[in-house]
Amino acid sequence: MSHPAFAREPLPDHEQKQAALSYLNEAWAEARHDGVDGDCHAQASLFAALAELVGTYGEDAVAKFVDGLAVRVRNGEFSIKLAKQ
Repeated sequence: MSHPAFAREPLPDHEQKQAALSYLNEAWAEARHDGVDGDCHAQASLFAALAELVGTYGEDAVAKFVDGLAVRVRNGEFSIKLAKQ
């Protein structure tokens, strides 16, 4: 049973996404440190993410979402550009 003094208000959506990305970055760094190949980790992460989305929204909705990913990838939305100094 949760004590009211310890109850927290849910974070706004953008803050939840920022916190989630921080957790994922930490897990990614730990996996790399333990010798997990980046490609293997990426594929496992995509599987886990898609499975979570399917569980939440259903297969049809997720299929529509991923249909648009090719264009977004080609447009550079997921490319990380390193600043040259």
